[in-house]
Amino acid sequence: MRKNGPSRLAEIRERYPRKFASEEEIFGHIHRGSRLFIGTGCGQPQYLVRALIRYVEEHPKAFFDVEVMHLWTIGTAPYTDKRFERNFRHTSFFVGESTREAVNAGLADYVPTSLSQIPDLLRRGVVPVDVALIQTSPPDEHDHVSLGVSVDVTKAAVARASTVIAQINENMPRVHGDGFLSIDELTYLVPHDEPLLQITAKPKDEVAEKIGRYVSHLVHDGDTIQVGFGRIPDAVTDGLADKRDLGVHSEILTDGLVRLMKKGAVNNSRKTVNRGKTIASFCMGSRQTYEYLNDNPRIEFRTIDYTDNPLTVAQHQNIAAINAALQVDLTGQATAESIGRTFYAGIGGQADFARGAMLAEGGRMIVTLHSTTENDTISRIVPFLSEGAGVTLCRGDIHYVVTEHGIAYLHGQSVRHRAMQLIAIAHPRFRSWLVEEARKLNLIYRDQAFVDGKAGEYPEELETRRVTSAGVEVLVRPIKISDEPLIQDFWYRLSDRSLYLSFASARRDMSHDRLQEMVAIDYTQQMALVAVTPPDEKPEVIGVARYYLNPDIRTAEVTVAVRDDYQNKGVGRELLAYLTYLAKKNGLVGFTAEVLVANAPMLRLFKKMGFDIETVSEDGGVYELNLSFR
Repeated sequence: MRKNGPSRLAEIRERYPRKFASEEEIFGHIHRGSRLFIGTGCGQPQYLVRALIRYVEEHPKAFFDVEVMHLWTIGTAPYTDKRFERNFRHTSFFVGESTREAVNAGLADYVPTSLSQIPDLLRRGVVPVDVALIQTSPPDEHDHVSLGVSVDVTKAAVARASTVIAQINENMPRVHGDGFLSIDELTYLVPHDEPLLQITAKPKDEVAEKIGRYVSHLVHDGDTIQVGFGRIPDAVTDGLADKRDLGVHSEILTDGLVRLMKKGAVNNSRKTVNRGKTIASFCMGSRQTYEYLNDNPRIEFRTIDYTDNPLTVAQHQNIAAINAALQVDLTGQATAESIGRTFYAGIGGQADFARGAMLAEGGRMIVTLHSTTENDTISRIVPFLSEGAGVTLCRGDIHYVVTEHGIAYLHGQSVRHRAMQLIAIAHPRFRSWLVEEARKLNLIYRDQAFVDGKAGEYPEELETRRVTSAGVEVLVRPIKISDEPLIQDFWYRLSDRSLYLSFASARRDMSHDRLQEMVAIDYTQQMALVAVTPPDEKPEVIGVARYYLNPDIRTAEVTVAVRDDYQNKGVGRELLAYLTYLAKKNGLVGFTAEVLVANAPMLRLFKKMGFDIETVSEDGGVYELNLSFR
């Protein structure tokens, strides 16, 4: 990555000969009971770890009960091997794949804490550090090395440790920001070039891509984003490729975020903090990503007590914090760290970014998860979190939950409304079970109606965005079982005249039992559409259209209603046009309708739609119409 590395090291060796000691002497600084910090993730100094293990194998009584501390272990963790149980005890702030078994077997320790708090714990000695094993770039002309892909808590560990052992690796990128160290801060230098650890997300599947598409509806041009690591976050970043002027403020920089930078979707031009810069704290990715980081002035790595500090996050207007969860319950609690009593990952930065996003102007906390696990045999949306699960995000932390079945908006919603929204985006196989459990727990109405099976499965593929003739942008979609409050609000915002003309009813109330008839849809017997604007945070229903199959099964009775303040703006026409398209697609040949003679706007709408209109009767001021499709 850089020129003249060997000659520069030779010069450093001449000036600082005592820093180039033998491994025997270097590891002799580790004593019984020492606290040993190892660099994070892909910044792990692999050669030093292997050399340490060799040293212990050759000197099995050199030291005992050394506490090995790690933020996040990637690759092998030989110090957790049972052979070395008298020599090492591993402590992790985040449970990685290579240490998960040891932690859950009680052979290693997990410290649950938000990442932003760790540097302060290190600085104050609450978590002591005696020796730090780190990996850096070769020294530059100013006698400084870079921590490269791992600044995070490593900078604080170096400041606290009395002995700092640095593996100098030509392949470590030189990254701008907080990660520079003076040669004077390093006790020993061990030159050894080897490829950095690489980690890439698992290949995207159809589920992840669906989730990514839904999340893209919640991220707007000019937003600042924080994205975690994994298959779903990778699909999320790919789903944002068509956005413009995005900014990045994240604890981790991934291949997906770098792809967005290369495509121009991320340019940080509209960030309110660190404008023009992508800010992160560490990187886990591919060699190509590491090369992109090297000496790139558009990227800065800062210590994790800066990137993850909720007060820092809160300064970013319109920040979207996007993270994955393992389980979400119907009240809005989420865990990202454990599966029941099994420690699986860690608190990480989720809680930090959630609170920062809550404080930020226009901030959003978006939680993503696959709706099931174990080949669709276990629901990840549950009545309550499993016993022993850590509550990573509490009920007040989340704005949106996204699965492959849709988006649930929770912020400011009652437990009942949350439960219904989350049931609506659960896997269809588990919705009836969730409804039944929610009824028992009084999370929803005891008499909550629900259409089970395929007949009641929400057809999300029918969602469509339209612009009316008057320029009104709407999301036209089928009614969901969670739409009760939206439909009730729509009903109560209709004027008495509109209620009379649209429904020929003197009733002004819209109670729960009536609402159930409108939202618990058997999609094989009827279709009900709503026009929603705006289609994200605070949706409002401004129009409703539905048809019910007639006994002949070839026609359906149709009704259309539009909120008074949106009448004569093309909303009704868009609803009816799409309803007609769906009716034709389902093999219907026409509609029937009962329309008050006084309802001239509805009669005009039917004529504009181009139906062949037959007036069957006119009785008591009501037209009975047959509307045949052409």
